[in-house]
Amino acid sequence: MSLWKAVLLGLVQGLTEFLPVSSSGHLVLIKQLLHVNLESGGMFFDVMLHFGTLLAIFVAFWNDISHLIREGFHILGDSFSNVGRFFQNLTGKQRPYHKVVRSSYRKYVMLVIVSTIPTGLIGVIFKDYVEQANEIALVPACCLLVTAVFLVIADLVEPGSKKPKDIRYGEAALVGVSQGIATLPGVSRSGTTITACLLCGFDKRFAVKYSFIMSIPAVLGAVLLEIGDLSSLALTQTDVLYCIISMLVAAVSGYLAIRFMMGLIRGKRFKYFAIYCAVVGIVSIIASIRA
Repeated sequence: MSLWKAVLLGLVQGLTEFLPVSSSGHLVLIKQLLHVNLESGGMFFDVMLHFGTLLAIFVAFWNDISHLIREGFHILGDSFSNVGRFFQNLTGKQRPYHKVVRSSYRKYVMLVIVSTIPTGLIGVIFKDYVEQANEIALVPACCLLVTAVFLVIADLVEPGSKKPKDIRYGEAALVGVSQGIATLPGVSRSGTTITACLLCGFDKRFAVKYSFIMSIPAVLGAVLLEIGDLSSLALTQTDVLYCIISMLVAAVSGYLAIRFMMGLIRGKRFKYFAIYCAVVGIVSIIASIRA
């Protein structure tokens, strides 16, 4: 793979991961269009691209993420303390239990955990099918049409006002299911989860932020699964250098895409992305059939 192709793929990953147009679908189509051969280091390349988009999320939302990490450890501490008090209360003086979820950020942590569970289950159960779908150009082309429908719905739904304290765990689980469905190439993860959040009555700005932050455990899990197989790859110094460059391009372009999306939510503008996805999907379907 040449340097300019590595830069292009990093740019596509960064922009389309956060814009509601499906990064996986675009990467599949562009790799086939440019005849990009990643057989020797494709897995490592994908890992580095995911690290790039993770960096973008951490930089853009570090204030929220740092609070969530801190409160996550506090939740663990209170939970272990409650287990200890449970056994103490069996034999001695009754001591009150700590209230584990006692702030908005702790509720936020629990919502992300609940959303991650169905995403992980779907990802593991349908992993082989998703990998097969990535090899067929017609699949992401058709799924882009599905993304277009989701984006039209996002514009039609009247935004709610729910913040973490108002959101039910069942709603978080439904958003997690939508993220699991978005593992299919061509189904936009951000577009699908934002639409699901809006249908559940989330505040529009929080819906976008939640969509990005809830992706962290899912992306980390996918990266860890792939890292386990990296030891068998034979990578040259050039391969590693190009992967690092792609990661940095994905991080910078991803950060810019996040900033753009946070400004985009003020109006009903998802329809423009819906039109784009529909056009790309239809053109790709025609090209696949003719090929």
